[in-house]
Amino acid sequence: MNTVWSSLREEFPVLKEWTYLNTASFGPVPLCATHAAEAHFKHRDQAACLDFLDWFTDIESIRAKMAALVGASPDDIAYIPNAATALSWLLTGIDWKPGDHVLTLTDEFPNNLYFGSALEKKGVCASTVPVPDGRFSLDTLRDCLTDSTRIVLASAVNYSTGLRPPLDEIGMELRRRGILFYVDGTQSVGALPTDVHNSKIDVMAVHAYKWMCCPTGIGFAYFSPKVREWLEPSTYSWRSHKDWRNVDHLHHGAPELPTTALKYEGGMQNFPGVYALGAVAALFESLGRNNIEQQVQTIAASTRDTLRAAGAELLSDRHPHYDSSIICGRFKGVDASRLAVALHQRRITVAARKGNLRVSPHFFNNEEDMIRLADGLHHVLPLLR
Repeated sequence: MNTVWSSLREEFPVLKEWTYLNTASFGPVPLCATHAAEAHFKHRDQAACLDFLDWFTDIESIRAKMAALVGASPDDIAYIPNAATALSWLLTGIDWKPGDHVLTLTDEFPNNLYFGSALEKKGVCASTVPVPDGRFSLDTLRDCLTDSTRIVLASAVNYSTGLRPPLDEIGMELRRRGILFYVDGTQSVGALPTDVHNSKIDVMAVHAYKWMCCPTGIGFAYFSPKVREWLEPSTYSWRSHKDWRNVDHLHHGAPELPTTALKYEGGMQNFPGVYALGAVAALFESLGRNNIEQQVQTIAASTRDTLRAAGAELLSDRHPHYDSSIICGRFKGVDASRLAVALHQRRITVAARKGNLRVSPHFFNNEEDMIRLADGLHHVLPLLR
């Protein structure tokens, strides 16, 4: 398998010029995805777009791959341009009452924080579960739930700390209480396993430009069958009617909506993005999801060792629930933003988030990358203290 991982690096041109350790910001796009998008543009010209309905047939097979990735049915999956769109569809579709409660975690991604604040105009109360010094407690979350809590918003992996909350346990508690569970899987799907049924997730959004290594503007969302029973679309288009493929005689009048998540998608799709997504899905299938997870965890462990050896204090060393591919730490007396810039100047891509140096390796990284990271830290840290 080591030979496979080594040869796989040829799929990612950025690795020829950079030590790329910043997938939590942008996943590098592999050649197979670029070629798939280019092939679509070329085919448009060759066929003069006369076969555009076939494009929709193609994206159905890719929809099935996305469903399998998260343990869902193809009927549950809608394509989205970004995670914020799916969250907006969900939260604007809830019949809010004054006094209703929305709960998320401290230091969540802004998507999950901003919308709760906006709902306060409707008399909805928004609050966060304390995560003191990075320590997550399921008991603390339980204490924050009230009889008025309608929904809990959480990321599968926190973007700024690497916290990986126990989704299965959270989902079980919320299902028992009849509370909706929304998960942003953008920072996990493609690297770590996420199963919507095991975690009792009602809606999950994945913008595929990070760990799925796709262009921006394409992703997918899971909508459970129960949610689809009451959640109305916020966008209507020519594809809202169930017989939308009859383009020579499109339905005029009130649409009869599909029962699947397709009803949320609206009109034309980002076909270049979906074809790129399909190419990446095929690449992941060829590698095997279990193999990807094992490789990700192996290189993440090596990253932790490298940062510790350089003197970093890691959140993962202090608390459980940090077994993710986002590794965050602090170097005493060193500003994380300045450190990230200094490493960039040595062509090592990392990020700074909320005072932490964030290193986020993926399956294409290897021990040579760790050696370059260690060497970079060795040279720049003394200059910043």
